[in-house]
Amino acid sequence: MAKNKDYTQLATEVVAAVGGKENITSVTNCMTRLRFTLKDDSIVDETEVKAVKGVKGVMNKGGQYQVIIGTEVSEVTPFVRKVLGISEEDQPVEKTDDGKKDTVFNRLFKAISGCILPMIGPLIAGGIIKGILVTCTTFGWLSDASGTYQVLYAAADSVMYFLPIIVGFTAGKVFGCNQYVTAAIGAALVYPSLATALSGEAQLTFLGIPLTYVDYTQTLLPILLASYVASWVEKFAKKIVPTMLQLMIVPTIVLIIVVPLSWLAIGPVMNTVSTVLSDTVVGIFNFSPILGGILFGAFWQLMVLLGLHAAFIPVLLNNIFTMGYDPINAILGLTVWALAGVSLGYALKMKDPEKKSIGFGGMASCLCGVTEPTIYSIALPQIKCFAAAWIGGGIAGGILAALGGKMYTFAGDGLFRFPAMINPEGLDISFYGFIACALLAFAVAGAITFVVADRDK
Repeated sequence: MAKNKDYTQLATEVVAAVGGKENITSVTNCMTRLRFTLKDDSIVDETEVKAVKGVKGVMNKGGQYQVIIGTEVSEVTPFVRKVLGISEEDQPVEKTDDGKKDTVFNRLFKAISGCILPMIGPLIAGGIIKGILVTCTTFGWLSDASGTYQVLYAAADSVMYFLPIIVGFTAGKVFGCNQYVTAAIGAALVYPSLATALSGEAQLTFLGIPLTYVDYTQTLLPILLASYVASWVEKFAKKIVPTMLQLMIVPTIVLIIVVPLSWLAIGPVMNTVSTVLSDTVVGIFNFSPILGGILFGAFWQLMVLLGLHAAFIPVLLNNIFTMGYDPINAILGLTVWALAGVSLGYALKMKDPEKKSIGFGGMASCLCGVTEPTIYSIALPQIKCFAAAWIGGGIAGGILAALGGKMYTFAGDGLFRFPAMINPEGLDISFYGFIACALLAFAVAGAITFVVADRDK
């Protein structure tokens, strides 16, 4: 077995370059980036950070200072935490009580990403399993009445079905309150016997106030607001309850207040907001699907690079939760294939073995859903190659939008996006159209890159 690489020097230099231990509030990572929450990002010397061997670039977006490492970032993060002297569990909830004024957008983005990102892995896994199951039933390899199907479908659908419980748990940490209490609030929203009773003919009331039935399975916004309210109720309760009684009495107060409030007001209001939000966004997209497909297909990766994609994340998630599909996210998956084509075109054009390796490595990374190596190693240094991706993605995006392609569940990008395009009713144009458009984006971007890429740069 190969020995794990030692990233102590890289971690030490990065920590020093972003202002040292005293300037770092917390650190996490995504697939390619170290994400620092800093007390003061104005003191960071960006040139010094970029000069660290192993750093591919930096971004300061969404309230986080992001140091781009590459696909080995998950191995680097523990070394950074070791240098900082903290563990993953020890990291404080991200707040702005240090006197630094934060924007409403940054606070909202931090809250949503903090609640959603921890469960992205299981959500994607569920989407892949659902795609496999639909394929198996479509071709008659498996019956949806079989025990095998039922068990695997439960594994795939459990995260989505019980989303309020899982989001409630992560929201508790984000909002700085008891995670198990916020998870219990989420459980109360999907409690089977109460949901069954409310969906019946008899009208139920709470202290004389009528209760309205809403199906909160696979919902996001109601539990987010309920958890936020719970955090304030908990803070108030701790002020009035003696310390020796807080363990029992504070959760009691929070549940007694927030659970009824969630059923009476928070849930119905936020469920309406979710529906209106999805209807509005999809309505705008449907007003001119081809134009929308061209623009999203061409420039989504540029929006990701600039950090502007953060505003769309809640909307894209909400579309799946509310409608069961998302036409916009279907287009976005094509942008990854366009960058994979750029990588291949670059690799074929280059004569230098190291540059060829960068190209083929970037293509492999894109096909696994990670585009940063291609963006920072090829597309940005040679902007014409980035333009090739815009053209390939824009053409493919316009065609898929015209075909009415939809994404039906969560999955990864690249090759892992295919299961998400499978309609639960069976294979249709969303699946076949996406494959054809992905190959088109790949071919067009690759061909243009082969022509415009500069061997000497």
